[in-house]
Formats: sequence, C-alpha cells, structure tokens
Amino acid sequence: MIAFADIELARQRIQHRVAVTPCSYSERLSQMTGAKVWLKFENLQMTGSFKERGACNKLLCLTEEERARGIICASAGNHAQGVAYHAALLNIDATIVMPEGTPVVKVQSTREFLGTHGRVILAGANFDEACERATSIRNDEGRIFVHAFDDDLVIAGQGTIGLELLEQNPYLEAVVVAVGGGGLIGGVSVAIKETNPRIKVYGVETEVLPSMIRAIEAKAPVTVPAARTIAEGIAVRAVSQRTLDLVNRYVDGVVTVDEEEIARAILLLLEREKTVAEGAGAVPLAALLGGHLPALAGKKVGLIVCGGNIDVNVISRIIERGLVRSGRIVRLEVRIADVAGSLARLTTLLGSLHASIIEIHHDRTFSDASLNETMVEVVLETRGFEHVDEIVKALAESGYTAESMNAASRSAASRVTAL
Repeated sequence: MIAFADIELARQRIQHRVAVTPCSYSERLSQMTGAKVWLKFENLQMTGSFKERGACNKLLCLTEEERARGIICASAGNHAQGVAYHAALLNIDATIVMPEGTPVVKVQSTREFLGTHGRVILAGANFDEACERATSIRNDEGRIFVHAFDDDLVIAGQGTIGLELLEQNPYLEAVVVAVGGGGLIGGVSVAIKETNPRIKVYGVETEVLPSMIRAIEAKAPVTVPAARTIAEGIAVRAVSQRTLDLVNRYVDGVVTVDEEEIARAILLLLEREKTVAEGAGAVPLAALLGGHLPALAGKKVGLIVCGGNIDVNVISRIIERGLVRSGRIVRLEVRIADVAGSLARLTTLLGSLHASIIEIHHDRTFSDASLNETMVEVVLETRGFEHVDEIVKALAESGYTAESMNAASRSAASRVTAL
C-alpha cells in the first residue's frame, strides 16, 4: 500500500512535466446543489485528463534497461494518451492497446501524442479484453507493462491531485472522485486522509459498472458484467486488490449514478461552467446533483473534473436531448387542411409566437390523415416548457385543438390537430 511519502516523491518528479490545474469556486453549481462547490479542472491537462500524472511518475522511475525494452499499456483512452505523451517526451518506444469502441477523439489524440515513438492497436470490446491483448504482447516482446491503475507508482502520481487540492483550498470538507479501477480515488484519498482525516472522500461509479461497490461487498475484487456507458473512462469491470485495500482504508463511501444523470452533468458543466467534461469527469457533479451523497448541504466540497476527452458527436447528442428535456426544443404534429396557404398560415402563426422553426416535414402519404388533410411535423426552438404551453394555448385559440403529451420528463411530444 502506498504511503503519503510516495505521493510527495511523485510530485517532486513530475512537477515540471505536469500542470498544476486550477481549482475554482462555482457560484452557480453551489446555488443548484446547496453545497459550496469547487471544481478541480484536470480536464485542462495537456492530454485532457489526470491520467498523465501517474503515467509520468511511472515512466520516470524506469531504469535505462527497462526504457530500452519499451513499454506497453491497455487503456480506454486517457491513460493511453498520458503514456503516449510522456513516452514520446522521454524517447521510449510504446505500444498502446485500446478497445475497439474507444471514441475516435481519444484514438487520434493518442496517435498524435505518440508520433513515431510506437504504435496504437485496437483490440477487444472493452478494457479487460484490451488488457488481455496487451498482456499477451508484453509476454511475447518483453515490454514493461504500465497498468492504468494497479501500480503503486501510477497511484502515487494520481495522488498528487490531492496535495494540490489541499493547498488550493485547505478548508474543504469533502472531496468527490470518479471511480473506475480505483487508482485516482486511491491516491487522492491517501493524500487527503493522511493530511486531514476529517475531510470526507466519496467515490462515484456508473451504475451499469459498479465494480468497486461489488468488490467492497464481496471483500475481494469481482468482475461485473460488461456494459456500455457514456462514462467510458471509468468503464472497468474489475478493480484490483491494491485499489480495493486503499478504498476500504481511506474512502468514506462509494455511490452510483445513471446515464441520464451523467449526461445532465456534462451539459451543465458545458453550459454553466463553460468547460468540457467527459462522462467520467462529470460523475462527481452528477452524484451531487442527484442527492446521492450524504449531508453535504452547506459543506465545502471539491469535485474533481478528471477528464475532458469526449467525442463531439456524443456532446451533440447530449446537447440535443438536454434541450428536449428542458422544453427548449419541442416537436409538434399538426393536422391541417390540404389546401393552398394552410402551411403558410401555420408557420406565420408560429413565428408570431416567437417559436423558431428548426425542422418542418410535410407528409401527405405516410400519415393517418384523411385524403383532404395533411400532417405537418414541426420541430421548434422555444424558451422552455412555459413557452411551449403558451404556443399550444395560442394554437387552440387560433382554431386548433391541442393536446400536450406531458410525460414525467415532459419530452416535448405535443400533438396538435387542426379543426
């Protein structure tokens, strides 16, 4: 088990190679959550993630003979980029094995960081399968394996975040950390608890892959079923005994969040804090917003935004779905008379209601409208659910009958039928 001194040594090694990231107070998130929220922006690291701390510390500790043999690692993306970046700087040949479903942005960035200092191999459906392939290559080629979390030097490197947090805000009362394999929370919890044991440390997993919680329950690492998640950076099916021991000793609790909560947190960080977080980087905020953490109202809470390497296509989908759930995008289906001018009258009316038309589809053939009618599907940009209600009411007052399909999430599926 690593000690506080190991983290201090790691910081001395990496201090001129890894950035000290800002830790900023968020007035808006504090108002929303009831806690006093500080954000630690590890997404601003050169590689977009905290992972380069542990990778750098590990590589700097290799002997000349080990460097000459080359290294290998398996990663869903962030560890891969950290290893690639620092291996290239240290002129170490590296082989990086990544799951086949890794977001394109992470694969491209890893190749760019690596340059001519190695290769990227896509293999396996998840981290565990990629790790098996990397282990096989290590055995065949005699490379040094740089594990993403089951390594004391890697864990100590990640723990340097805890030292920075304490310096940037020594009055924190709780720290919330994403949990995948457990290397980040293991290192951070040692740094925090060995300095001030009164500070609470909480971990957050995605509910589809609760590998740390299952290990705590079983008192040993267990392998949970494979699953897909937008927090692929913490999509680890089994933690290690090393990280489990650290969590059992230092961590006050581990909770889970679902996919919708993660997506909401990503969108809030983007819109309110103007920062890009990947799924793993958003889970601490998701847990706080979802009320999964105990008694933090009024407390000074540090959330580690551990990474920002998210595919732009995923961001696009999250934004669009978030706008729908907040009523800022709505879809209306309108049945109108199939005569000249009907569509123009409808769009003029919508414009007068300050609803911006994003899409419009005119369907005579495939709808269930009668032969003298046509169905028009309109997607509108609005100011929110109150504005949607105003639009539906105004349509009714203008000769349309309107029925709003108001599900629990108010999913913006209003059906409007013309008289």
